[in-house]
Amino acid sequence: MADDERGTSVGTILISFLAGAALGSGLALLFAPKSGREMREQIKDLTDDAVDRIREYARDAQEKVKSTYEEGKELVKEKKSMISSAIEAGKEAMEREREKVSEELKSRE
Repeated sequence: MADDERGTSVGTILISFLAGAALGSGLALLFAPKSGREMREQIKDLTDDAVDRIREYARDAQEKVKSTYEEGKELVKEKKSMISSAIEAGKEAMEREREKVSEELKSRE
């Protein structure tokens, strides 16, 4: 998940918003002129909906984290391979230069 300038993730903001919405809905129901049974049923329904939404967003966040992790893992493998190839090419070039210098020194003798 990407962090904004203050270090708060988008998922945290989203979950906070949903929790606030659920709390606000619950308070609105408490102050609405309804019977106790109706109010309890409505609060239960809203709570169930909020819990379902939070679970869904948590699953989405987990999938994004896993996806980002796998992409990062592949990128590290790719860069590691590139670095290994570059090191190997450098070793080969150095060996060729050593051989050239060695041959030049032998020819001068």
